[in-house]
Amino acid sequence: MSNTYDLIIIGSGPGGYVTAVRAAQLGLKTAIVEREHLGGICLNWGCIPTKALLRSAEIKHYTDHISNYGLKLEGTITADIKQVVARSRGVSARLNKGIGFLMKKNKVDIIWGEAKLTKVGEIVVSKPSKPAVEPQHPAPKGTLGEGTYSAKNIIIAIGARPRSLPGIEPDGKLIWTYFEAMKPEKLPKSLLVMGSGAIGIEFASFYRSMGCDVTVVELMDTIMPVEDVEISGIARKALEKQGMTIITGAKVASVEKQADSITATIEKADGSRETQSFERMISAVGVMGNIEGLGLEELGVTTNKGCIEVEGFGRTNIAGIHAIGDVAGPPMLAHKAEHEGVICVEKIAGVPDVHPFEKSLIPGCTYCHPQVASVGLTEAKARERYDDIRVGRFPFAANGKAIALGEDNGLIKTIFDNKSGELIGAHMVGAEVTELIQGFVVAMNMESTEEELMHTIFPHPTLSEMMKESVLDAYDRALNA
Repeated sequence: MSNTYDLIIIGSGPGGYVTAVRAAQLGLKTAIVEREHLGGICLNWGCIPTKALLRSAEIKHYTDHISNYGLKLEGTITADIKQVVARSRGVSARLNKGIGFLMKKNKVDIIWGEAKLTKVGEIVVSKPSKPAVEPQHPAPKGTLGEGTYSAKNIIIAIGARPRSLPGIEPDGKLIWTYFEAMKPEKLPKSLLVMGSGAIGIEFASFYRSMGCDVTVVELMDTIMPVEDVEISGIARKALEKQGMTIITGAKVASVEKQADSITATIEKADGSRETQSFERMISAVGVMGNIEGLGLEELGVTTNKGCIEVEGFGRTNIAGIHAIGDVAGPPMLAHKAEHEGVICVEKIAGVPDVHPFEKSLIPGCTYCHPQVASVGLTEAKARERYDDIRVGRFPFAANGKAIALGEDNGLIKTIFDNKSGELIGAHMVGAEVTELIQGFVVAMNMESTEEELMHTIFPHPTLSEMMKESVLDAYDRALNA
């Protein structure tokens, strides 16, 4: 078998494996290099298994409030954390096998090992320099191994890893990253979460629903700082109502470790400090690209702030070397990586009329309870960029389906350029908004105006009706509020 390919992709996460499939569809002889698990972090340690955990937490939340639905439950529901984790790991294992099937179906060779670029158009694959986080997914049969491989084009798609702060480095026992938080041996009675981005808030929501005392510390003035302030404020009130303690405008100044707990010093914006003890702590202060050990510096590939610099089609400053996904910079989202990979490989293959993606049209979702989802500009950003905007709001409390579901806490918010009528931002908090947001994503990609949205018929009774009502409200035409 020849070790020469049209395309080699380093990393089999969502960006890598989807790009490999598209490359095969385009007739490119393709190989993908993976050192740990097919599916990467997202499938094995991020997007998918966390949603499995959060599903268990959601069900527990409903059983804890089952009397609200006119039902009775004899006894109490307790969380068997080992079984909750086992279900989550099983979901990942099932999908991991699915990636192997996709590679075989599309005749993409799998090269098992750790890749390094030795020169433009060539990589050397060797045994991994460190063991896998959890070696539960072995290399599929028929995979290739150590050796030298060449390709005219190489795409780097090796993702990112948790960022740590000096002096508060995770140790895997008392201070966790999302790896350890995803498979606890037992539930801690108290938990400190440092950072309130999507990762931090999702784990905070999971552990609170499971009965843990949870405290979140966030350096910024609002939780989920990338979200619209009004939406994050509603989410905060809901999380605090569930019993979560949230401290914003503060930082974890230091941590002292005991045998089975930590003592954290929390410094607030006014300089005051308080000391609290917790059984465990999750460090969720962001992620950074995996750019070390690839040979990038030797080849002169430009990097910036821990990520590889690319232009609109994933091309680096060195011809034939491309980068997509988390390693290519924010937003560090699986769906961004997938789309970025597709347009990158289509450009390589010479597909006509390939357009670079617009980052402002990438949706973001946080799967806490209540869920948060958004696309486009926040109200604050919109007011900075546009002279005249219109903002519409519609509350879950005025929607029949939301009330029937017992999920009447939430808000749909839409933002329009008043001059053109173009939808420039949509923000949601409440039940199932991570599914609803795609309607506005499609509308924005099609450059829909308020008139087109107003004349779109939404089914009744649904949560989606609130999307139209929010549009109507932006133009003082709301019918149900």
